[in-house]
Amino acid sequence: MEALSKLNFRDLGGIPVQGGAVRRGVLYRSEGPASFDEVHRAELSDLGFRVVCDLRSAVENQRAPNDWAQGARLLNFDIIADLRAQREESWSVLRTKPGVEGARLAMITNYRTMPAAIRPHLRIMVDALVAQEIPMLVHCTAGKDRTGVTIALLLKVLGASDEDIRRDYLLSERFARGRSGGDSISRRFLESVGVPPDEATLLAILGVDAAYLDAAMDVVASEWGSIDDYFADAGVDDAKRAELAKVLVEAA
Repeated sequence: MEALSKLNFRDLGGIPVQGGAVRRGVLYRSEGPASFDEVHRAELSDLGFRVVCDLRSAVENQRAPNDWAQGARLLNFDIIADLRAQREESWSVLRTKPGVEGARLAMITNYRTMPAAIRPHLRIMVDALVAQEIPMLVHCTAGKDRTGVTIALLLKVLGASDEDIRRDYLLSERFARGRSGGDSISRRFLESVGVPPDEATLLAILGVDAAYLDAAMDVVASEWGSIDDYFADAGVDDAKRAELAKVLVEAA
């Protein structure tokens, strides 16, 4: 997976959770197909994904479809809680404050909406994992925001520590360093705000920040009470969570 290692792509295997660690070769996260060239597509195909969970909006999906995923079941969840999906509430924040402060506030605004946006799709994802439709790939466009929160929620319900969840999330800083997707964000910024973003503002959007993820997880605690209650509200009860752990967790 030499080419894939240069993308915001990784196996979640090895992350410590309750009773052991996430099993290797079962659950992967990635940026989206707009970043893939032929060698990435070949390496992804070799991994034999049975399910691809696409968290992008319909517009993003149409621009860069998952046409590489022959034989995989595609789950298109159409989550628009992201600047790349042209979420108007966040762009309104940027029009008011078109600098780093506004960019961070827009990102936090997005992240706070993500648990509710992801919740209706969790049961479908969990059912696929419990049915042994593995390996599974979860991705959005950048692989850091919608994907970051979705993976954080799964790790949290498996009993991963907040520190380990943040550590995995922050690995996606490589996306900001690579600047993939920066041109499209800059164009949208100019169209919506009327001025181009400066470097610091762009990096606040393209990068990751523990405060962003904390905003999403704080909403889970304040609105649902606990991660177990959040999953229960999504239709994933105690028995289903136990089945999920059997699939995803390798005992210590």
